[in-house]
Amino acid sequence: MKYKYICLNPIAAVGLNNLDDRYERTEDFASADAVFVRSAKMDEMSPGENLLAVARAGAGVNNIPHAEYAKKGIVVFNTPGANANGVKELVIAAMLLASRDIVGGVEWVKANAADAAISKTAEKAKKSFAGTEIQGKKLGVIGLGAIGQKVANAAESLGMEVLGFDPYLSVDAAWNLSRAVKHCKNVEDIYRECDFITIHVPALDSTKGMINAEAIAMMKTGVIVINAARDALVNEKDMLEALESGKVRKYVSDFPNATTAGKKGCIVIPHLGASTEEAEDNCAVMAVREMRDYLENGNIVNSVNYPACSLGPANKAGRVAICHKNVANMIGTFTSILGKAGVNIDAIANKSRGDFAYSLIDVDAPIPSDVVEMLKASDAVVRVRVIK
Repeated sequence: MKYKYICLNPIAAVGLNNLDDRYERTEDFASADAVFVRSAKMDEMSPGENLLAVARAGAGVNNIPHAEYAKKGIVVFNTPGANANGVKELVIAAMLLASRDIVGGVEWVKANAADAAISKTAEKAKKSFAGTEIQGKKLGVIGLGAIGQKVANAAESLGMEVLGFDPYLSVDAAWNLSRAVKHCKNVEDIYRECDFITIHVPALDSTKGMINAEAIAMMKTGVIVINAARDALVNEKDMLEALESGKVRKYVSDFPNATTAGKKGCIVIPHLGASTEEAEDNCAVMAVREMRDYLENGNIVNSVNYPACSLGPANKAGRVAICHKNVANMIGTFTSILGKAGVNIDAIANKSRGDFAYSLIDVDAPIPSDVVEMLKASDAVVRVRVIK
Protein backbone atom coordinates (compact mmCIF):
# COMPACT_ATOMS: atom_id res chain seq x y z
CA MET A 1 0.00 0.00 0.00
CA LYS A 2 1.21 3.49 -0.91
CA TYR A 3 0.74 6.46 1.40
CA LYS A 4 0.82 10.12 0.40
CA TYR A 5 2.23 12.53 2.98
CA ILE A 6 2.56 16.30 3.17
CA CYS A 7 4.85 18.45 5.31
CA LEU A 8 3.13 21.69 6.30
CA ASN A 9 6.41 22.92 7.83
CA PRO A 10 10.04 21.96 7.24
CA ILE A 11 10.62 18.57 8.87
CA ALA A 12 14.21 17.44 9.51
CA ALA A 13 15.54 15.09 6.85
CA VAL A 14 16.88 12.73 9.53
CA GLY A 15 13.24 11.89 10.24
CA LEU A 16 11.82 11.87 6.72
CA ASN A 17 14.68 9.64 5.56
CA ASN A 18 13.03 6.85 7.59
CA LEU A 19 10.11 6.77 5.13
CA ASP A 20 10.58 4.01 2.57
CA ASP A 21 9.25 3.63 -0.98
CA ARG A 22 5.73 3.04 0.31
CA TYR A 23 5.56 6.77 1.06
CA GLU A 24 5.14 9.46 -1.59
CA ARG A 25 5.42 13.16 -0.84
CA THR A 26 2.66 15.46 -2.06
CA GLU A 27 1.95 19.18 -1.85
CA ASP A 28 -1.82 18.62 -2.07
CA PHE A 29 -3.31 18.66 1.43
CA ALA A 30 -6.67 17.37 0.24
CA SER A 31 -5.18 14.13 -1.13
CA ALA A 32 -2.80 13.38 1.77
CA ASP A 33 -3.06 10.25 3.91
CA ALA A 34 -0.63 11.65 6.46
CA VAL A 35 0.42 15.12 7.60
CA PHE A 36 3.62 16.19 9.32
CA VAL A 37 3.41 19.61 10.97
CA ARG A 38 5.15 21.88 13.43
CA SER A 39 3.54 25.31 13.86
CA ALA A 40 1.24 25.64 10.83
CA LYS A 41 -2.34 26.54 11.79
CA MET A 42 -4.62 23.72 10.68
CA ASP A 43 -7.90 25.03 12.11
CA GLU A 44 -9.12 26.47 8.83
CA MET A 45 -7.78 23.67 6.63
CA SER A 46 -10.31 21.14 5.37
CA PRO A 47 -8.95 17.58 5.56
CA GLY A 48 -9.65 15.22 2.67
CA GLU A 49 -11.42 11.91 3.16
CA ASN A 50 -8.07 10.11 2.83
CA LEU A 51 -6.46 11.79 5.84
CA LEU A 52 -5.68 9.15 8.46
CA ALA A 53 -3.26 10.86 10.82
CA VAL A 54 -1.40 14.05 11.72
CA ALA A 55 1.98 13.96 13.45
CA ARG A 56 3.10 17.13 15.23
CA ALA A 57 6.88 17.34 15.46
CA GLY A 58 6.68 18.89 18.91
CA ALA A 59 4.60 18.70 22.06
CA GLY A 60 1.92 21.40 21.82
CA VAL A 61 -1.05 20.74 19.52
CA ASN A 62 -3.10 23.92 19.93
CA ASN A 63 -2.56 24.58 16.20
CA ILE A 64 -4.42 21.36 15.32
CA PRO A 65 -8.20 20.86 15.76
CA HIS A 66 -7.62 17.46 17.34
CA ALA A 67 -11.03 17.20 19.00
CA GLU A 68 -12.78 17.69 15.65
CA TYR A 69 -10.37 15.31 13.98
CA ALA A 70 -11.25 12.61 16.52
CA LYS A 71 -14.83 12.72 15.23
CA LYS A 72 -13.51 11.95 11.75
CA GLY A 73 -11.23 9.13 12.88
CA ILE A 74 -8.09 11.18 12.23
CA VAL A 75 -5.49 10.30 14.85
CA VAL A 76 -3.29 13.19 16.01
CA PHE A 77 0.15 12.45 17.40
CA ASN A 78 2.71 14.61 19.19
CA THR A 79 6.28 13.97 20.28
CA PRO A 80 6.44 14.49 24.05
CA GLY A 81 9.95 14.65 25.45
CA ALA A 82 11.73 14.81 22.09
CA ASN A 83 12.48 18.52 22.53
CA ALA A 84 12.62 18.50 26.34
CA ASN A 85 16.34 19.07 26.71
CA GLY A 86 16.37 22.07 24.38
CA VAL A 87 13.54 23.74 26.31
CA LYS A 88 15.18 22.86 29.64
CA GLU A 89 18.40 24.59 28.62
CA LEU A 90 16.50 27.69 27.51
CA VAL A 91 14.70 27.86 30.87
CA ILE A 92 18.02 27.69 32.73
CA ALA A 93 19.33 30.46 30.47
CA ALA A 94 16.15 32.46 31.12
CA MET A 95 16.71 32.31 34.88
CA LEU A 96 20.25 33.60 34.46
CA LEU A 97 19.21 36.34 32.03
CA ALA A 98 16.53 37.52 34.44
CA SER A 99 18.49 37.28 37.68
CA ARG A 100 21.52 39.12 36.30
CA ASP A 101 20.99 41.88 33.77
CA ILE A 102 23.17 40.23 31.15
CA VAL A 103 21.12 41.62 28.26
CA GLY A 104 21.37 45.16 29.63
CA GLY A 105 25.10 44.76 30.16
CA VAL A 106 25.72 43.52 26.64
CA GLU A 107 23.66 46.38 25.19
CA TRP A 108 25.66 48.86 27.29
CA VAL A 109 28.91 47.52 25.84
CA LYS A 110 27.52 47.85 22.30
CA ALA A 111 26.39 51.42 22.97
CA ASN A 112 29.83 52.35 24.36
CA ALA A 113 31.94 50.47 21.85
CA ALA A 114 33.60 53.69 20.62
CA ASP A 115 34.87 54.56 24.12
CA ALA A 116 38.63 54.02 24.09
CA ALA A 117 38.57 53.72 27.89
CA ILE A 118 35.66 51.29 27.95
CA SER A 119 37.48 48.83 30.21
CA LYS A 120 37.69 51.47 32.94
CA THR A 121 34.22 52.88 32.28
CA ALA A 122 32.74 49.38 32.51
CA GLU A 123 34.05 48.96 36.04
CA LYS A 124 31.90 51.89 37.13
CA ALA A 125 28.87 50.96 35.01
CA LYS A 126 28.69 47.27 35.89
CA LYS A 127 26.96 47.85 39.22
CA SER A 128 23.80 48.65 37.28
CA PHE A 129 23.78 45.14 35.81
CA ALA A 130 25.03 43.09 38.76
CA GLY A 131 21.87 41.23 39.76
CA THR A 132 21.68 38.16 41.97
CA GLU A 133 22.69 34.50 41.85
CA ILE A 134 20.24 31.62 41.47
CA GLN A 135 22.00 29.29 43.91
CA GLY A 136 20.02 29.01 47.13
CA LYS A 137 16.87 30.50 45.60
CA LYS A 138 13.53 28.70 45.43
CA LEU A 139 12.28 27.60 42.01
CA GLY A 140 8.67 26.57 41.49
CA VAL A 141 8.02 24.26 38.55
CA ILE A 142 4.37 24.06 37.50
CA GLY A 143 3.97 20.89 35.45
CA LEU A 144 6.35 17.96 35.90
CA GLY A 145 6.13 16.30 32.53
CA ALA A 146 9.08 15.59 30.24
CA ILE A 147 10.28 19.21 30.29
CA GLY A 148 9.33 20.17 33.83
CA GLN A 149 11.16 17.26 35.39
CA LYS A 150 14.34 18.05 33.46
CA VAL A 151 14.14 21.69 34.56
CA ALA A 152 13.57 20.64 38.18
CA ASN A 153 16.51 18.24 38.21
CA ALA A 154 18.87 20.70 36.49
CA ALA A 155 17.93 23.51 38.87
CA GLU A 156 18.43 21.27 41.90
CA SER A 157 21.91 20.36 40.65
CA LEU A 158 22.67 24.11 40.39
CA GLY A 159 21.97 24.51 44.09
CA MET A 160 18.39 25.75 43.94
CA GLU A 161 15.63 24.59 46.26
CA VAL A 162 12.98 23.18 43.90
CA LEU A 163 9.24 22.90 44.49
CA GLY A 164 7.10 21.12 41.93
CA PHE A 165 3.36 21.01 41.30
CA ASP A 166 1.57 18.56 39.05
CA PRO A 167 -1.76 16.97 40.05
CA TYR A 168 -1.36 14.45 37.22
CA LEU A 169 2.20 13.40 37.98
CA SER A 170 2.83 10.04 36.34
CA VAL A 171 4.72 7.20 37.96
CA ASP A 172 7.45 7.43 35.30
CA ALA A 173 7.83 11.17 35.87
CA ALA A 174 8.02 10.65 39.62
CA TRP A 175 10.80 8.09 39.21
CA ASN A 176 12.77 10.53 37.04
CA LEU A 177 12.56 13.39 39.53
CA SER A 178 15.36 14.08 41.98
CA ARG A 179 14.42 13.11 45.52
CA ALA A 180 15.31 16.64 46.56
CA VAL A 181 12.38 18.11 44.61
CA LYS A 182 9.51 18.91 46.97
CA HIS A 183 6.13 17.95 45.51
CA CYS A 184 3.45 20.52 46.42
CA LYS A 185 -0.21 19.55 46.60
CA ASN A 186 -1.43 23.06 45.77
CA VAL A 187 -0.18 25.47 43.12
CA GLU A 188 -0.74 28.29 45.62
CA ASP A 189 2.26 26.98 47.59
CA ILE A 190 4.40 27.63 44.51
CA TYR A 191 3.03 31.15 44.19
CA ARG A 192 3.65 32.02 47.83
CA GLU A 193 7.09 30.50 48.39
CA CYS A 194 9.15 30.77 45.23
CA ASP A 195 11.65 33.32 43.94
CA PHE A 196 11.39 31.92 40.40
CA ILE A 197 8.34 30.31 38.79
CA THR A 198 8.41 28.42 35.49
CA ILE A 199 5.35 26.98 33.75
CA HIS A 200 5.27 23.69 31.84
CA VAL A 201 1.64 22.75 31.29
CA PRO A 202 -0.44 22.49 28.09
CA ALA A 203 -2.76 25.30 27.04
CA LEU A 204 -6.17 23.95 28.09
CA ASP A 205 -9.35 25.74 29.09
CA SER A 206 -8.37 25.03 32.69
CA THR A 207 -4.85 26.49 32.36
CA LYS A 208 -5.26 29.46 30.02
CA GLY A 209 -4.59 32.67 31.90
CA MET A 210 -3.68 30.77 35.07
CA ILE A 211 -0.96 33.31 35.83
CA ASN A 212 -3.21 36.31 36.35
CA ALA A 213 -3.61 39.19 38.80
CA GLU A 214 -5.03 36.87 41.47
CA ALA A 215 -2.12 34.43 41.17
CA ILE A 216 0.45 37.22 41.03
CA ALA A 217 -0.97 38.79 44.18
CA MET A 218 0.03 35.64 46.09
CA MET A 219 3.62 35.76 44.82
CA LYS A 220 6.67 37.20 46.53
CA THR A 221 7.59 40.75 45.62
CA GLY A 222 10.45 40.56 43.14
CA VAL A 223 9.51 37.14 41.75
CA ILE A 224 10.78 36.13 38.31
CA VAL A 225 8.27 34.36 36.05
CA ILE A 226 9.34 32.24 33.06
CA ASN A 227 7.00 31.05 30.34
CA ALA A 228 8.46 28.67 27.77
CA ALA A 229 5.26 26.65 27.43
CA ARG A 230 2.47 28.74 25.82
CA ASP A 231 1.79 32.48 25.91
CA ALA A 232 -1.91 31.81 26.61
CA LEU A 233 -1.00 30.54 30.09
CA VAL A 234 -0.21 34.08 31.28
CA ASN A 235 -2.58 37.04 31.35
CA GLU A 236 0.06 39.35 29.98
CA LYS A 237 -1.83 42.57 30.68
CA ASP A 238 -1.89 41.60 34.36
CA MET A 239 1.80 40.73 34.08
CA LEU A 240 2.69 44.17 32.67
CA GLU A 241 0.90 45.85 35.55
CA ALA A 242 2.82 43.66 38.02
CA LEU A 243 6.11 44.56 36.34
CA GLU A 244 5.26 48.24 36.44
CA SER A 245 4.45 48.08 40.16
CA GLY A 246 7.57 46.08 40.97
CA LYS A 247 5.65 43.04 42.23
CA VAL A 248 7.26 40.98 39.47
CA ARG A 249 10.95 41.62 38.83
CA LYS A 250 11.21 40.09 35.35
CA TYR A 251 8.96 38.18 32.95
CA VAL A 252 10.73 35.94 30.45
CA SER A 253 8.60 34.70 27.58
CA ASP A 254 9.51 32.58 24.58
CA PHE A 255 6.49 33.92 22.66
CA PRO A 256 6.91 37.32 20.98
CA ASN A 257 3.75 39.40 20.64
CA ALA A 258 2.74 43.04 20.59
CA THR A 259 1.74 42.97 24.26
CA THR A 260 5.16 42.17 25.71
CA ALA A 261 7.75 42.93 23.03
CA GLY A 262 9.99 45.77 24.20
CA LYS A 263 8.02 46.36 27.39
CA LYS A 264 9.59 47.20 30.76
CA GLY A 265 10.74 44.13 32.64
CA CYS A 266 10.04 41.73 29.77
CA ILE A 267 12.73 39.56 28.25
CA VAL A 268 11.10 38.18 25.12
CA ILE A 269 12.84 35.40 23.20
CA PRO A 270 11.83 34.59 19.58
CA HIS A 271 10.36 31.14 20.27
CA LEU A 272 13.70 29.34 20.54
CA GLY A 273 12.77 26.72 23.13
CA ALA A 274 12.67 23.71 20.83
CA SER A 275 14.59 25.33 17.99
CA THR A 276 17.84 23.44 18.32
CA GLU A 277 19.17 21.11 15.67
CA GLU A 278 19.02 18.23 18.13
CA ALA A 279 15.42 18.92 19.20
CA GLU A 280 14.17 19.29 15.64
CA ASP A 281 15.91 16.06 14.65
CA ASN A 282 14.53 14.18 17.66
CA CYS A 283 11.00 15.43 17.01
CA ALA A 284 11.15 14.51 13.33
CA VAL A 285 12.42 10.99 14.00
CA MET A 286 9.79 10.40 16.69
CA ALA A 287 6.95 11.79 14.54
CA VAL A 288 7.88 9.56 11.61
CA ARG A 289 8.13 6.46 13.80
CA GLU A 290 4.70 7.12 15.32
CA MET A 291 3.17 7.71 11.90
CA ARG A 292 4.69 4.57 10.39
CA ASP A 293 3.63 2.39 13.30
CA TYR A 294 0.07 3.64 12.95
CA LEU A 295 -0.20 3.41 9.17
CA GLU A 296 1.59 0.07 8.83
CA ASN A 297 0.52 -1.68 12.04
CA GLY A 298 -2.45 0.29 13.33
CA ASN A 299 -0.69 0.90 16.66
CA ILE A 300 -1.24 4.19 18.49
CA VAL A 301 1.52 5.70 20.63
CA ASN A 302 1.51 9.33 21.86
CA SER A 303 -1.83 10.38 20.41
CA VAL A 304 -3.61 13.39 21.89
CA ASN A 305 -7.12 12.45 20.72
CA TYR A 306 -7.19 8.64 20.77
CA PRO A 307 -5.97 6.17 23.41
CA ALA A 308 -2.64 4.36 23.28
CA CYS A 309 -3.31 0.89 21.85
CA SER A 310 -1.00 -1.72 20.34
CA LEU A 311 -0.84 -5.32 19.16
CA GLY A 312 2.78 -5.07 18.06
CA PRO A 313 3.86 -5.77 14.47
CA ALA A 314 1.06 -6.77 12.09
CA ASN A 315 2.38 -10.26 11.39
CA LYS A 316 -0.90 -12.20 11.47
CA ALA A 317 -2.91 -12.96 8.34
CA GLY A 318 -5.24 -10.04 8.89
CA ARG A 319 -5.62 -6.97 11.09
CA VAL A 320 -8.39 -4.40 11.28
CA ALA A 321 -8.31 -1.08 13.17
CA ILE A 322 -11.52 0.58 14.31
CA CYS A 323 -11.99 4.13 15.62
CA HIS A 324 -15.31 4.29 17.45
CA LYS A 325 -17.27 6.07 20.12
CA ASN A 326 -16.71 5.03 23.71
CA VAL A 327 -20.07 3.30 24.23
CA ALA A 328 -21.07 -0.05 25.68
CA ASN A 329 -20.89 -3.40 23.87
CA MET A 330 -18.78 -2.31 20.89
CA ILE A 331 -16.39 -5.24 21.33
CA GLY A 332 -19.38 -7.57 21.49
CA THR A 333 -20.69 -6.07 18.26
CA PHE A 334 -17.37 -6.52 16.44
CA THR A 335 -16.77 -10.07 17.64
CA SER A 336 -20.35 -11.05 16.80
CA ILE A 337 -20.01 -9.79 13.22
CA LEU A 338 -16.70 -11.58 12.74
CA GLY A 339 -17.93 -14.77 14.38
CA LYS A 340 -21.06 -14.98 12.23
CA ALA A 341 -18.86 -14.49 9.15
CA GLY A 342 -16.64 -17.38 10.24
CA VAL A 343 -13.63 -15.12 10.84
CA ASN A 344 -11.49 -16.48 13.66
CA ILE A 345 -10.09 -13.87 16.04
CA ASP A 346 -6.49 -14.30 17.13
CA ALA A 347 -6.10 -11.25 19.41
CA ILE A 348 -7.92 -8.07 20.43
CA ALA A 349 -6.73 -4.80 21.96
CA ASN A 350 -9.27 -2.18 23.01
CA LYS A 351 -8.67 1.10 24.80
CA SER A 352 -10.80 4.16 25.49
CA ARG A 353 -10.12 7.84 26.05
CA GLY A 354 -12.92 10.26 26.82
CA ASP A 355 -15.64 10.06 24.19
CA PHE A 356 -13.67 7.84 21.84
CA ALA A 357 -12.16 4.38 21.80
CA TYR A 358 -9.96 2.31 19.54
CA SER A 359 -9.92 -1.40 18.77
CA LEU A 360 -7.33 -3.53 17.01
CA ILE A 361 -8.30 -7.04 15.98
CA ASP A 362 -5.97 -9.70 14.59
CA VAL A 363 -7.56 -12.53 12.63
CA ASP A 364 -6.21 -15.71 11.05
CA ALA A 365 -7.37 -14.85 7.49
CA PRO A 366 -7.94 -11.67 5.49
CA ILE A 367 -11.30 -10.09 6.31
CA PRO A 368 -13.77 -10.16 3.38
CA SER A 369 -14.91 -6.76 2.10
CA ASP A 370 -18.58 -7.42 2.91
CA VAL A 371 -17.61 -8.09 6.55
CA VAL A 372 -15.69 -4.81 6.63
CA GLU A 373 -18.84 -3.04 5.47
CA MET A 374 -20.80 -4.67 8.30
CA LEU A 375 -18.23 -3.40 10.81
CA LYS A 376 -18.69 0.12 9.42
CA ALA A 377 -22.47 -0.03 9.69
CA SER A 378 -22.78 0.84 13.39
CA ASP A 379 -23.60 4.49 14.15
CA ALA A 380 -20.94 4.38 16.86
CA VAL A 381 -18.17 3.47 14.40
CA VAL A 382 -16.13 6.43 13.16
CA ARG A 383 -13.66 4.69 10.88
CA VAL A 384 -12.67 1.14 9.93
CA ARG A 385 -9.27 0.54 8.39
CA VAL A 386 -7.98 -2.80 7.12
CA ILE A 387 -4.28 -2.90 7.91
CA LYS A 388 -3.79 -6.19 6.03
